Amino acid sequence: MMGFDRRNVLALGLGAAVAACAPGGGGKATAAAGDMALGNPAAKVTLIEYASVTCSHCAEFKKNVWPQLKANYIDTKKINFVFREFTTPPNEVSAAGFLVARCGNPTPDQYFARLDVLFDQQTAVFEALQAGQVRVALLNIAKSAGLTEEQFNACVTDQAGIARIKAGEEAALKEFSITGTPSLILNGEKLNDPSAYTYEGLAKLLDAKLAGA
Repeated sequence: MMGFDRRNVLALGLGAAVAACAPGGGGKATAAAGDMALGNPAAKVTLIEYASVTCSHCAEFKKNVWPQLKANYIDTKKINFVFREFTTPPNEVSAAGFLVARCGNPTPDQYFARLDVLFDQQTAVFEALQAGQVRVALLNIAKSAGLTEEQFNACVTDQAGIARIKAGEEAALKEFSITGTPSLILNGEKLNDPSAYTYEGLAKLLDAKLAGA
């Protein structure tokens, strides 16, 4: 699976050790403890996205699909939307980004706003990685969210946070055979049709589920 290891995280210069852990609840078809979600938790339709902040296809989904999805289905409380973290290469950078997004116990709105920045800054983070300045790039993103350097240092070395990500990945692999991102789960069914990853195709599927709910 696309997990991250101790050597890679240390190579990033963040000093985080990856803890071994058993699969957690990340594979459930509805929101589970620790999930970040928006929309209507009581909705009959739940859409889960497994994504990575270092995945270019995820960044494209965020740019081309997310704004309309959020405006038309999430903000209107038609569905419950759950985001689940799944690291992709460079896995240590992906993990660090998620740790920044979760830093300081943010509200869901704060968390998703940080994700937006991480996706928007994806190219800049990759460039910083090539220049050996990825820690600086991630720290700047953290500071833009109102976090201090001390908070940043604590969050990106949080073994419990790393264990949570790793457990979620193991559960995703076991429950839904998630091996790549983005991956969408609609009411427990993994969407494999490429058209589901366009707004038009996804909206058609959501409308059908809502009509039958």
